[in-house]
Amino acid sequence: MPNSFRILTINPGSTSTKIAVFENDNALFEETLRHSAEELVGFKSIIDQYEFRKNVILKTLDEQGINLNKLSAVVGRGGLLAPMPGGTYEVNEKMLEDLRKGLQGQHASNLGGIIAHEIAEQFNIPAYIVDPVVVDEMEDIARISGMPEIQRKSIFHALNQKAVARRAANDLQGSYEDFNFIVAHLGGGISVGAHRKGKVVDVNNALDGEGPFSPERSGGLPVGDLVKLCFSNQFTQGEIMKKIVGKGGLVAYLNTNDGREVRKMIENGDKDAELVYQAMAYQVAKEIGSCAAVLKGEVDAIILTGGLAYDNVLVGWIKERVNFISDVLVYPGEDEMLALAEGGLRVLTGEEKPKIYEGLK
Repeated sequence: MPNSFRILTINPGSTSTKIAVFENDNALFEETLRHSAEELVGFKSIIDQYEFRKNVILKTLDEQGINLNKLSAVVGRGGLLAPMPGGTYEVNEKMLEDLRKGLQGQHASNLGGIIAHEIAEQFNIPAYIVDPVVVDEMEDIARISGMPEIQRKSIFHALNQKAVARRAANDLQGSYEDFNFIVAHLGGGISVGAHRKGKVVDVNNALDGEGPFSPERSGGLPVGDLVKLCFSNQFTQGEIMKKIVGKGGLVAYLNTNDGREVRKMIENGDKDAELVYQAMAYQVAKEIGSCAAVLKGEVDAIILTGGLAYDNVLVGWIKERVNFISDVLVYPGEDEMLALAEGGLRVLTGEEKPKIYEGLK
């Protein structure tokens, strides 16, 4: 078994593709490839972009002098596949089929596994995805909503939540499966997960804007008032969804999704901005408290991560409400490229076996 592995990671976004090359967990090269509206306008759907994006990636790697023959594996960002337990999955035909048809929706991340497979196949090496947003390890009791027609879903920032949980476990000199953590990812969307011994047994559906309100999402709303708004004939279904996801939260109140802008408003004496920003911290703390109940108070650490975790004031507001539960650890930002490489590395080193994707059951 070689002492080192070279891994290409690919993370497609709506108008960009992030790529990186790692030697084990050390980044040798990292770049964000921007795709202009003019370049993308000719494609009927996101999935039609895969050949174009693959060629841009290969051209960039060639220009950087990256020898692809030295690659051990290619790891792509997982897309909107069937619900699955967390882990590293080898890209197989069933996964490719579900990514191409957009099983749970069309999203740029669906391209990750397809492009990884296309490149890996050329060099006869494995292609993987790691902890996609559809990771589902929820207990049955957590799925009950109170309305039989609606079941609670697990869709969240699984890649970053699990990566920082593993990092925290390592810092605490144990393995992820040894601990109970509450992980709060504080980004454009906010997800708060109860991690019990390596599984996320409960989490808010951040994609649909559940849980705390965030820079771009409304969070859980008073249901009766929401129903009245839906039937007021003021808004279409699409407009209501946009108010919940995209134009909710800080954007709705303060016309910005940038926490740094909000901090400037507060420093300039804007009391309304301060109240709204504190309310977001308050709701995050409430969600952490509910996860503590899920874990029956047995919480080894609370972990704050994501871009907003760089804000010491916001972090301080959350800490003062939850530090009675457990120690609060802060891992700001979200290093998705490293998380993808680490997932591939765990399989290449034999620490984990790759999982098999089976699709909907």
